[in-house]
Amino acid sequence: MSAEITLDLSSPVPPFEQLRARITELVDDGTLAPGARLPSVRALASDLGIAVGTVARAYRELEAAGYVLSRRRHGTTVADTLPERPPGSQRKPPAGVVQAAEDLVRKATEAGFSRQETMDLVARTASRLGR
Repeated sequence: MSAEITLDLSSPVPPFEQLRARITELVDDGTLAPGARLPSVRALASDLGIAVGTVARAYRELEAAGYVLSRRRHGTTVADTLPERPPGSQRKPPAGVVQAAEDLVRKATEAGFSRQETMDLVARTASRLGR
């Protein structure tokens, strides 16, 4: 996982905040699935070349936000149930979902569906699937 995390140490954004934001992105886009184990604080700090306290702070903030669970002897894992997002906030969808949405819009447009008809179709399908 640490290969997917890079920090810009010259950025005005503190390293703990960059780390917190990056892990949140990895959870939101599905790269880190519920139950996935995160590296230990010491290992991640070593990999990134930052202080142990910086990683510990990011993990504490992620835990407070409901993204991870930290337990002695078990380490830190992605929470099984993720926090609800505030209204208006957007998750970054995985590339496969974006491609599927683009394909759906293209096919619906070719079939003569209006934007609203396409949206209604998606809503009905989601409802039928219990989503």
